[in-house]
Amino acid sequence: MSRTARRAERLADAADARLPVLEGGSLLRKAFPEHWSFFLGEIALYSLLVLILTGVWLTFFFQPEMREVVYTGSYVPLQGVAMSAAFDSTLHISFDVRGGLLMRQTHHWAALVFVAAIGLHMLRIFFTGAFRRPRELNWAIGVTLFMLSLAEGFAGYSLPDDLLSGTGLRIAQGIMTSIPVVGTYLAFFAFGGEYPGHDIVTRLYPLHILLLPGALIALVTAHLILVFHLKHTQWRGPGRTNRNVLGKPLYPQFTGTSAGLSLTVFGVLVLLSGIAQINPVWTYGPYRPDQVSTGSQPDWYVGFLEGALRLVPPWETNVAGHTVMWNVLLPAVVLPGLLFAVLYAYPFVEQRLTGEWRHEQHLCDRPRERPVRTGLGVAGTVFYGVLLLAGANDIMAQVFRVSVDALTWILRAALVVAPVLAFLVTRWLCRALTAAERERLAEGVPTGDIRQSVTGGYEGDHEPVESFRPGAPRRPLTGARTGTPSRTPRAPERPDR
Repeated sequence: MSRTARRAERLADAADARLPVLEGGSLLRKAFPEHWSFFLGEIALYSLLVLILTGVWLTFFFQPEMREVVYTGSYVPLQGVAMSAAFDSTLHISFDVRGGLLMRQTHHWAALVFVAAIGLHMLRIFFTGAFRRPRELNWAIGVTLFMLSLAEGFAGYSLPDDLLSGTGLRIAQGIMTSIPVVGTYLAFFAFGGEYPGHDIVTRLYPLHILLLPGALIALVTAHLILVFHLKHTQWRGPGRTNRNVLGKPLYPQFTGTSAGLSLTVFGVLVLLSGIAQINPVWTYGPYRPDQVSTGSQPDWYVGFLEGALRLVPPWETNVAGHTVMWNVLLPAVVLPGLLFAVLYAYPFVEQRLTGEWRHEQHLCDRPRERPVRTGLGVAGTVFYGVLLLAGANDIMAQVFRVSVDALTWILRAALVVAPVLAFLVTRWLCRALTAAERERLAEGVPTGDIRQSVTGGYEGDHEPVESFRPGAPRRPLTGARTGTPSRTPRAPERPDR
């Protein structure tokens, strides 16, 4: 083999060896759009990371047992009080383990932020239409993540076996028994016999630290893979189409931004845990079936279920010897099932009605451009808000010195009327904003100058629109401004300019 042939072979081998490097380099240059709303999902991700880290630490000290012990720890007011081993270990973590209270509160705050970030992220996806083809599967994964996060939060909230969490478990037991035919068997299995049983904490513990976290991590991984594979949605703008993505490259710009956000999330959660008390179980005391904590309120993410239970009238029906408790079954079983069914089905229904299922959609909608979808989203949010308020109707009645019955009836009426009004007002507002924007593009921005015509009339002067919000329609900026023409039709010039 000649020297030239050997050199060509070595060059070919070197090129083959560099192929993975080139592919990796292109992967690291993958573009991610810039907008503050796109970071909501990352906040949820980093909150989950804090949950995992603090949760692993807490497992070294928590005892998931309901056997009765007598408290002998350093919290004097409860010394000598009989309680479960789970509650005793929670007090031990809070008062006798160095940094234990900070870790407990960081874990709880991270759980609240995690659920809130998922909810806000889903609202962003909904209002911008980022659930459309080809992202329907990712939307379904997100809805499942939200549902699992609610279950995970409730399971962790119930583990300390304090009076507040025990009240929540009593409500859960009532919801189980409201299911016709099989409800009693479900409650017996969960609690290990007649309420309160001796197995509920023992069974919630592996669910909370193993099964649900495993499912969450698996779904988050699948969600991120799909986001990476399908490419990120982006706002409309110059140079942005369904065929490209403009933004920061993954490395180093986006990685640096994301790392800074992760440190911010960690710092804010620890700061909250250090200065804002949450879930002080020692003030509630151990759970006893014959007691209920006064003014007990669940964490906000399950408050809508509490409100629904309080608003439904006491309806019951006897069928073939079985009592169907509609006042529990409808708000706590049927309503959540319908809500999640609507969330799963909405992307497919909307795309069928609009015909968008035939083509891929990679550009975000502005909410004002989709008045019906935006109206439905606001109506659903108002519906949730009314239920959340109803979950605290006793507290509101006490604070504002009004009748609980009167407030309940007001909230029942609001649950029906307020979402409808919210839909109509939001749809009208979206159409008004769109019309005003068209007029602004056509007429321009008032300069404040007034000129008098030859006939003696007065009119204001305008100048072309120069600043635009993300996704807003733009008039063409050509010539010296950009050097490239735009496909958007030019707004008509005023005759006097």
